[in-house]
Amino acid sequence: MAGNGEDAQWAVTGGGFLEVACDESGSDGENLTGGNTDVFAHASVRLPVESAAAQVQEIRDRIRSPAEEYKANHLLREKHRAVLEWLLAPGGPIHGNAQVHLIEKAFFVVDRVVDLLLCDDGDGDGDGAGAEAVGLFRAGRREFGDERWREFLAAANRLLRFRYEGEPHAPVDAFFRTVRALRRADGRTEVSRTLEQLAAARSRADSYRAGLLGGTPLIPVLNPLLPAVVRTAGLWSAAGRPVRLVHDRQNMLTPERIAWIEETARGLGIGFGGLRLVHSRLDPRVQLADFLAGIARKIASDELNGRGDPALTTLLRPYVDPASVWGDERSWALLGRAPDQERSPVR
Repeated sequence: MAGNGEDAQWAVTGGGFLEVACDESGSDGENLTGGNTDVFAHASVRLPVESAAAQVQEIRDRIRSPAEEYKANHLLREKHRAVLEWLLAPGGPIHGNAQVHLIEKAFFVVDRVVDLLLCDDGDGDGDGAGAEAVGLFRAGRREFGDERWREFLAAANRLLRFRYEGEPHAPVDAFFRTVRALRRADGRTEVSRTLEQLAAARSRADSYRAGLLGGTPLIPVLNPLLPAVVRTAGLWSAAGRPVRLVHDRQNMLTPERIAWIEETARGLGIGFGGLRLVHSRLDPRVQLADFLAGIARKIASDELNGRGDPALTTLLRPYVDPASVWGDERSWALLGRAPDQERSPVR
């Protein structure tokens, strides 16, 4: 993580843990294909509290809005473009001390449904979906047309979400109708085998829906926040220093789920010292993470939809986690790595 912050005095706790502050942007619950946003961003910032407070004050001094609480939208306004570029620029206040994990929501749905129905563990966590999910997603709209592909995405979303008030079998029926529609439209493409396997996986889908009748699962398959937190811990502890996360309060982060995050992280060999919840207004480091998450989500969404700002995309690129969950090849080439490097997403 090269940059201005390489020699900064990092926030280290008494136990020797590197303390990193986090926040997210783009949460729409389980509605990943029809919500208000198409990108989820989880940002993390490594700065001492005093330094972060000074940077937040600098942002306030530059923008001079009467708002009591600043959000990313303040920096994204065109009249504050210079402040936004200063924040992200090499040599800027967070460069080298911040990262953002991006999730393209539509791809996340495909990734999870392929994992649930086709992979050996069948738990929908995306660990084993890999090439099949990427291939199906990239073929989607191109091979099957906008309408069929949108119907498939929506049906996959309904199949996986635990909140459904209709007939228990209805989401399964609807999903496999869309799979049959894709197979009829398939001209023996490279994803024919994947569609054939999905069509044969009805029993797994039925078992999954039956398991949801017992109540809300501890780890909802469609929630991007929990795996993003685990990934963030792994990202910052990669250099060998154990990490402790400070996170903005979220309803999803219950004590039971925090325990799952800690157990999962340690099971992956991550030096993880736990997660502490705070209100973003009370911790300037979390405020900076909130700014970065909202900024990154907007820049990434614009790039995904073909209306990217080349200058802002270039400024964001050094912050983007190379293991972001992203399926769109064109936008990832701009967001995730230099144009002369490999263009496929690294999951």
